[in-house]
Amino acid sequence: MTATIDFDIDGPAAPPRSNGELVFEEPWQSRAFGLVMSLHESGAFTWEEFRAELISAIATWEEQETPGEEYSYYQCWLSALEQVSISSELVTASDLTGRARDLALRPAGHDHDHDHGHDHDHDHDHDH
Repeated sequence: MTATIDFDIDGPAAPPRSNGELVFEEPWQSRAFGLVMSLHESGAFTWEEFRAELISAIATWEEQETPGEEYSYYQCWLSALEQVSISSELVTASDLTGRARDLALRPAGHDHDHDHGHDHDHDHDHDH
């Protein structure tokens, strides 16, 4: 099932773009984006259902904005994904909360591929 998705170019759910291309600042953002696209294309939920949740998540952030807290479009995207997944009965709220808790307890870099062509026993110039 392939459907055309009408991204708001200037609307409240407009994704970050640069020169017309989507912008992802961190890998998790593109993963969350891809997950929404895959779930939508598989028929798990309609684009309008997701879009409504995204607009709601953005509005909630704006209402609860904390001074000094930087706005994150993809954090709102993730919140919308969570809500549409619950309302579409893809996952229960308690399962989602439990899984998020489990992931938060994992050590930093737990999913980092340590076999990428160099010896980790020696100093090198990038962070893990």
